[in-house]
Amino acid sequence: MITGSSLVTLFLFAVGVIVIIKSIRVVSQQHALVVERWGRFHGVLEPGLNFVVPFVDRIAYRHDLREVPLDVPSQICITRDNTQLQVDGILYFQVTDPRLASYGSSNYVVAITQLAQTTLRSVIGRMELDRTFEERDHINATVVQALDQAAASWGVKVLRYEIKDLTPPKEILHAMQAQITAEREKRAVIATSEGRQQEQINLAAGSRAAAIAQSEGVKQADINHAQGEAAAILAIAEANATAIRQVAEAINLAGGMNAVNFKVAEQYIAAFANLARTNNTLIVPTNIADLAGLVTTATTILKTQAR
Repeated sequence: MITGSSLVTLFLFAVGVIVIIKSIRVVSQQHALVVERWGRFHGVLEPGLNFVVPFVDRIAYRHDLREVPLDVPSQICITRDNTQLQVDGILYFQVTDPRLASYGSSNYVVAITQLAQTTLRSVIGRMELDRTFEERDHINATVVQALDQAAASWGVKVLRYEIKDLTPPKEILHAMQAQITAEREKRAVIATSEGRQQEQINLAAGSRAAAIAQSEGVKQADINHAQGEAAAILAIAEANATAIRQVAEAINLAGGMNAVNFKVAEQYIAAFANLARTNNTLIVPTNIADLAGLVTTATTILKTQAR
């Protein structure tokens, strides 16, 4: 049978267990809990085991301290040259101060999103359409800088902003495509003309080199031919000189003059005989009967020339 004292003991035991459970708070890594005591900020519970006063302390806010990606809704921006441009991006931020994140703004996510959109419109409004595609890094850095300055009072650190899409109107897209096509065709024509120019230069250089090589070959051939003719003439002259020298030496020997006289007479008679065979007209000397006289006459002429 359960008595009244037993019920009181059980009640106190249950209350004690509830108090113990309420006083223990386990915080996960990269998370933070903001505690209020009697409606005022009391402290931030760090990751691990923490103790609070039951029924006095209240967990008012819970924050995730990890990096958070935030999709910024698509919006229409007007460039400096009055062109509509649809832009959407993604923002990465991180809660660095749980207290400021709890009390600095009623909703820091909405505040960051709105500020990112307004800053993006302002940045793109100062640029022309072509520059928006070329300076995406500059746009991202400008948005991050503006957001980071404002979000510091919200306990939030803006890490980076990335533009996902820049979509101009269809008419602008067609015009840009036509411009790109024309630019590529221009580059192709220039490349073709430069190739032809280089081809003509190479052909001219090759023809010039071939002409020079051919002229060098002709020049060397003429030099070789002239040197050969000169060597032949020199050899013939040296041979004639040697022959004449030997004849002169033979004449000065004993009986040399008689041999010369005989040779001259023999050649005279042979020449006369050939003349008689090759011509229709017969030349007959007055003293043909006296052949010895012919030989004597030739010998006399040779002696006269030798003197």
